[in-house]
Amino acid sequence: MKDKYLPIGTVVLLKNGKKELMILSYGVIPQGELEKNGETIDGKNKFFDYGACTYPEGLVNSTQIAVFNHDQIEKVCYMGYETEEYEAFNKAITGAYEEIKKQMN
Repeated sequence: MKDKYLPIGTVVLLKNGKKELMILSYGVIPQGELEKNGETIDGKNKFFDYGACTYPEGLVNSTQIAVFNHDQIEKVCYMGYETEEYEAFNKAITGAYEEIKKQMN
């Protein structure tokens, strides 16, 4: 697996996951509570690499966005669209996001 942020539209399966997720966004900082392993936790001041929706349903409810980090990915099921613009963006955010994660988490 690549050591960089995967393209928008990439479909992944998380470790111990039962449902595939499609990546929608990068650098997600939740504004409230999160559910993790059936438990509710405070998501404020936490930084996650990705925001995603279930696949194939898509974003049905904007309050049900999955958040996760790159190291939680078990398998890349489908790689999203990659362009030169994506490569430049990816290069720019990778170092910056890693620094933010260190400060917040």
